[in-house]
Amino acid sequence: MSVTSPVLPPSTPAEALPPLLERLRRAHRADMLPTRAQRLERLRRLEQLLDRHAEAFAAAIGDDFGNRSPVEIRITETMLLKAAIRQARGHLGRWMKPRRVPTSPAFWPGRSWLLPQPLGVVGIVSPWNYPLQLALGPLVGALAAGNRAMIKPSELTPRFSAALQAAVAEHFAPDEVTVVTGDAATGRAFVALPFDHLVFTGSTAVGREVAQAAAKNLTPVTLELGGKSPAIVDASARLAKAAERIAFGKLVNAGQTCIAPDYVLVPRAQRERFVAALRSAMGRLYPSFRANPDYTSIVSERHFRRLRELVDDARERGATVIELEAPGEGIGRASRQLPPTLLLDVEPAMRVMQEEIFGPVLPIVGYDTLDDAIAYVNDRDRPLALYWFGSDAAARRKVLAQTISGGVSLNETLLHVAQEGLPFGGVGASGMGAYHGEAGFRQFSKDKPVFEQSALAATGLIAPPYKPSIGRLLDWIGRIA
Repeated sequence: MSVTSPVLPPSTPAEALPPLLERLRRAHRADMLPTRAQRLERLRRLEQLLDRHAEAFAAAIGDDFGNRSPVEIRITETMLLKAAIRQARGHLGRWMKPRRVPTSPAFWPGRSWLLPQPLGVVGIVSPWNYPLQLALGPLVGALAAGNRAMIKPSELTPRFSAALQAAVAEHFAPDEVTVVTGDAATGRAFVALPFDHLVFTGSTAVGREVAQAAAKNLTPVTLELGGKSPAIVDASARLAKAAERIAFGKLVNAGQTCIAPDYVLVPRAQRERFVAALRSAMGRLYPSFRANPDYTSIVSERHFRRLRELVDDARERGATVIELEAPGEGIGRASRQLPPTLLLDVEPAMRVMQEEIFGPVLPIVGYDTLDDAIAYVNDRDRPLALYWFGSDAAARRKVLAQTISGGVSLNETLLHVAQEGLPFGGVGASGMGAYHGEAGFRQFSKDKPVFEQSALAATGLIAPPYKPSIGRLLDWIGRIA
């Protein structure tokens, strides 16, 4: 298996971005509250785009990575998008309805309600690790909410970016949805545009820069970042089952997943048994890592080298390194397929415990008490995901109550993100804002507060000139308000 050199699609010049945004803005101003039928039709076209181009997208993504299974792409990207579109189409009517809210008794018989209204033009910056799902996932919510959108996919997946640009142009008018391509300089110009909302998925470091650029325009942002998502194996857990689910969550896309388990906390007395169970589980998922078509390549030489450096740094600082298959045996740089690597005896100062790993390297940290495990998590930035394994209901309640994370899966990994009824988003260093399902519709809408005065209103009783009885009247209003 060889990795060919990428050919970048033509970049969108930075000076072309403001006119593209203005075209979308003008279209929004001409139709500021699209009907349910219009929104459903756009969602139908988005689903049609997926149906027609799914195989081409998978081929392009596979070429960009060097190797990525089309089955894995279908499971982790296409199927999730189709489920999101179906859910939005099925619930759109309810989401769009104005929502009555209570009116203070002093102002009866006036009425109050919230009117969901599109924000306008949503900018979407998507990453390379799940290039299809993370470009079009936010678009589902944006279109359902009645917005126009402008998408900037990653330059690290150039073949996919070109395919997406062509497919969107085939199914959407340029003043509905448009895709721009280019390198990091184009990305910086993109996030500096005065969007009505900006969605960025990527690293925490770049997320800070995006937030600063958006702040100059007072553009609200949804930041889907990452960080070090822990998996806590409780003393009550079935080790074999926990190892199986953690192995799956860690090795999907070779660990290049923002919510992949970044490290595992396991009772110190059970560490060796857990490591054995984890090695066995990984071996069942991928009997061989040598040119295995099911096992994803690391996206670039730079990312491959960084992961090797993380392992080397840990080894030099005293960690025990367990490689499931030696890189010298036909696997490694030629295909950028990196064998799963377990790290024991890690220390906080090691790079692998300081940085988000984003690859098939998994530190395993022993703990003595559940309080110690919770303290270990809470001493670090709030993670995008947290995983807990066990059968002790009290321990589960304690972990849920005493930790803060973007989302949680219990006795499982990753799958909370596949639930369209749950918002997906981070907290603190792992992000802000959320989307998916109704949460996405709300994120990309303005719930406009509306108060309607009644013809029977008694507002004149509290208007100047004030009568001597105003004090008693205000006392009465204060009691009923």
